[in-house]
Amino acid sequence: MDDPDGFAHSELARRRRHEKAVALARYAWDRRIAAGELAALDEATLRRFARAAGVHPPSSRATWDATVELLERKQDWAERNPGRDEAARAHPEERIMWVKPPVPGW
Repeated sequence: MDDPDGFAHSELARRRRHEKAVALARYAWDRRIAAGELAALDEATLRRFARAAGVHPPSSRATWDATVELLERKQDWAERNPGRDEAARAHPEERIMWVKPPVPGW
């Protein structure tokens, strides 16, 4: 997406994109949604997800990519620090709202 005024690549835009990605990653983390699961959600679900997180839905994939990267980093950190409070998930029961388990066959 070309931006004639250059805003999309400005420092302010990068900072806001990062802030939005952090909010989205926190929301996903608290709901036990893995980076790959978030990346696999369709656009409509991602928009609903952002609104549920209290964030205006990102207009670019760059914000979602940053969110996925943050989740991967948090997962790596949590695996190394399992006893830390920051590794806990606040609302894991809400995962089912976003990531549906596979339907078992007969």
